[in-house]
Amino acid sequence: MGRFDLFLDGISHLILPAIALGSIPLAIITRITRASVLDVANEDHVRTARAKGLSERRVDTRHVMRNAWLPVVTVLGLQVGGLLAGAVITETVFAWGGVGKYVVEAITNRDYVVIQNTILIFAIIFLVVNLIVDVGYAFLNPRIRYS
Repeated sequence: MGRFDLFLDGISHLILPAIALGSIPLAIITRITRASVLDVANEDHVRTARAKGLSERRVDTRHVMRNAWLPVVTVLGLQVGGLLAGAVITETVFAWGGVGKYVVEAITNRDYVVIQNTILIFAIIFLVVNLIVDVGYAFLNPRIRYS
């Protein structure tokens, strides 16, 4: 089978780059989530649900969070572009081999075909993620319909 000690070593080397790459988007998403939850928590349908005697957990999950997810999901979709660009920088800073290092070497060597294709792939990934976000709106909020 595999060597578990090598797996743990690889995971331990992922901690610092993951913190470096994910801390700024996490802060933005947390702030948007908080603001969205506070906005939705003061709406009439939430007060009505509490007045009907629903448990606090049910009110939070069904009425507050379900409506608060729309702006959060939007920001998540937009953060993918920042994560793709941040991956290039993180790989360069931590001297990891990957797509980011490949792009930096292509820029240094003026390999325009590689640069164009990598940007095209990043753009396609960004578009697909945003398409998934747009389709996900219909699942989060049944009032949204696409014709």
